[in-house]
Amino acid sequence: MTLIPGFQNELTQVNGQTIAYARGGSGPAVLLLHGFPQTHAMWHAVAPQLAERFTVVAPDLRGYGDSGKPLGTQNYSFRHMADDQIGLMRQLGFDQFHLVGHDRGGRTAHRLALDHPAAVASLTVMDIVPTHLLLNDLTADVARAYYHWFFLAQPEPFAENMIGHDPDMYFESCLLGWGGTALADFDPAALDAYRRAWRDPDTIRGMCADYRAALHIDFDLDAADLDTRVTCPALVLYGADGTMAKAYDVAATWRDRLTQMQSAAVPGGHFFVDEHPNATARALLDFLA
Repeated sequence: MTLIPGFQNELTQVNGQTIAYARGGSGPAVLLLHGFPQTHAMWHAVAPQLAERFTVVAPDLRGYGDSGKPLGTQNYSFRHMADDQIGLMRQLGFDQFHLVGHDRGGRTAHRLALDHPAAVASLTVMDIVPTHLLLNDLTADVARAYYHWFFLAQPEPFAENMIGHDPDMYFESCLLGWGGTALADFDPAALDAYRRAWRDPDTIRGMCADYRAALHIDFDLDAADLDTRVTCPALVLYGADGTMAKAYDVAATWRDRLTQMQSAAVPGGHFFVDEHPNATARALLDFLA
């Protein structure tokens, strides 16, 4: 039974991986990509509102949730994750779609828009600055707040063993960071879905591999594309009280990468989708309209 009201859960084989996804609604397609350390369950209150006007597809990224978890850092680049998603949408009959991503899903979405521009009707990135910029121009404040990038990226199995001792403690500390969220701000059923996923040692391994790939693979891929612009309509959404908004002019970090850009702040921190789903849905519907 799906956590998203009115949606059906499915499994399919795409790009050599099992991809789990929920689908609902009708109309033009919208693909929703979740972030760390979550699953597609993060869209439980947003997706039904979008589904009143759109066909909404909400998958688990490879390495996360119920999707496949291949071995090896080389299999976790955002390019591989993006290829999973465009393969899924083509399999579902959508050659073009609106693309929305939060956190790691936002980085996957940016890569998908770079690699497959004709497929993306619009791009929304949520509470991120570009990967290359964050790593290349790292500041002390961001390094302190986003230490997990470098902890998770340590050679296997260092982080896996430490997190595996108490996954709830570690990953809940992530949910409580980057903007002062409280556990009470998360829907209990969504929290249960996150916990079920991150208690799986293979999911812990997959998430660590995701972060290793960002440092060892994605940085170089993004460096090669610094002069490439995403030309479709784009929206940059960010949490007004999140770490990114405190450390950066978030919109400004995207201006030389997105040629048709709008931006807006949503109340809350990094996990504003969970904290303020109605405000998130309004912002998306206004943009997609």
